Amino acid sequence: LGIEITRDRSKHSLSLSQRQYIIDMLEDYGFTGCTPVQTPMEPGLHLTKDMCPQNEQERAEMSEVPYINAVGALMYLATCTRPDIAYTVSQLGRFSSNPGKQHWAAVKHLFRYLKGTTETKLTYAPDPSSKSLFTVYTDADFGGDPDTGRSTGAYVVKMGTGAVDWSSKLQPIVTL
Repeated sequence: LGIEITRDRSKHSLSLSQRQYIIDMLEDYGFTGCTPVQTPMEPGLHLTKDMCPQNEQERAEMSEVPYINAVGALMYLATCTRPDIAYTVSQLGRFSSNPGKQHWAAVKHLFRYLKGTTETKLTYAPDPSSKSLFTVYTDADFGGDPDTGRSTGAYVVKMGTGAVDWSSKLQPIVTL
């Protein structure tokens, strides 16, 4: 599965990491020498269908880009151990059938984020600051998809210090 499991008995913790998987992805897609960034997605960026190729030349250029493979590899990472990239991968997956240059630039930005966070681990341990075993966070934007007017909803469920379930997806209906 490509997941490294580390146990620390003294701290009663268990950590999951996909460090090697990220390093391999960076090599496979040619990003080993990229400069790290602090965010998984460019702040304020709203990806739309208008950014898709508009003519045959743009379509031909994008046909050479491994967009679908990269997004699939990122989706595996987001599903297994990296809830921090779930929203961005959800956004990128919406354009798999017809990605444009700006969509590919967003994928490259995410790879640059991963370059700087290869050591990030999902750690499960008791949370001394919380009195409850489970903590749940949820949020949604309001009509954040400019193409359909639908909202993106997301949640994360934590047990102790580690996330046990998370999701970010486009809601199926338009809400007002």
